[in-house]
Amino acid sequence: MSPTTTRQAVNARRAVSYFFLLLGAVSGTWAARIPAVKQNLDLSAGQLSYGLFAVAAGLVIGMRFAGRLTDRLGSARLITPAAIITALTVIPPGYAPNLPALVATLFVFGLVNASLDVSMNAHGVEVERAYGRPIMSSFHGMFSIGGLLGAGIGGSFAWLDLGAGTTLAAVGIPLALISLYARRHLLPHTPPATGTTAPARARWTGWIALMGIVAFAGLVGEGAAVDWTAVYLFEDLGASQGLAALGFATFSTAMTIGRFAGDHLALRLGPVRLVRYSGIIAALGLSAALLIGTVPVAITGFALFGLGLATIVPQVFSAAGNHDPARAGEAIAQVATIGYAGLVAGPAIIGGAAEFLSLPVALGIPALLAAFMAASAGALRPRARATRP
Repeated sequence: MSPTTTRQAVNARRAVSYFFLLLGAVSGTWAARIPAVKQNLDLSAGQLSYGLFAVAAGLVIGMRFAGRLTDRLGSARLITPAAIITALTVIPPGYAPNLPALVATLFVFGLVNASLDVSMNAHGVEVERAYGRPIMSSFHGMFSIGGLLGAGIGGSFAWLDLGAGTTLAAVGIPLALISLYARRHLLPHTPPATGTTAPARARWTGWIALMGIVAFAGLVGEGAAVDWTAVYLFEDLGASQGLAALGFATFSTAMTIGRFAGDHLALRLGPVRLVRYSGIIAALGLSAALLIGTVPVAITGFALFGLGLATIVPQVFSAAGNHDPARAGEAIAQVATIGYAGLVAGPAIIGGAAEFLSLPVALGIPALLAAFMAASAGALRPRARATRP
């Protein structure tokens, strides 16, 4: 690359990293203040679940339009307004006066969230292409960092006894303003050549469905780890509550480290071997945590599980975005629609299975899905492209 092109790519990488961090921070802050919202509105667990489901519903419905919008407008044009609106729409749920208002505001938040998610991943693929080497995993690592920062800020505001709305506004407004600066560093939008028509709508194919299922499998594991690692350590292995909390902490930390190491590993190993080895590590780690059944081994196993899962979804999104660059946004949206269902359904799947079997047996489901991801890694092999004479 020329010096100018190199500088553009470096600046664009920083900008996209910021947008991933923004989404993680907004999501982490909201998650940290859910108990306060529940208490303020005097909601039962069942009533709160309506609001949480509204986020998922908005996200899934938004995905139906986000991909097409990204491909039509260009990710560079969509990402900034999507980021600003996402950062601002997280605020109203903190001030919702009743359950219907909470459901409505969370649905809107999920709807806008989809546009940011798709456009920033699509632009990340463009930046990765400009770099000529893998960098997608580090973007997802920034999302993890943002989530940790958001959770920390939310916890600090809760400790200071400040309201949920105040917390969300204190995070959302500055992030929205910084987005105006970050937009200047995105790669320039390249309009289609004169006389060309917009690309036809991407079709659902077997390959897209498989990538979506692989993402679903990975995100079932993430969702299960969030909700069930501490429960397993506390109820099944007899760990103290403080030690039980360490299970998810090690999982989350290992996943963050794995995402920042993922680009180097993808360059050395290629996406196929990386996903294959990652799936094997995740399956073996979780299996050890369940079969050996001691607290130290379980905590270590959860760390290996997080390390294994860390690189899989970024590689799947990168493959989807590069499968057909003219329809990158829609391909990512299609894969994400299936994949994010796993994040929502994962805890419920594990909980339902635990009712009929036991929690250790139910947690074997993500281990089996990790083995499936390893077996499906060959599908990530890059498509052969015709070369010019």
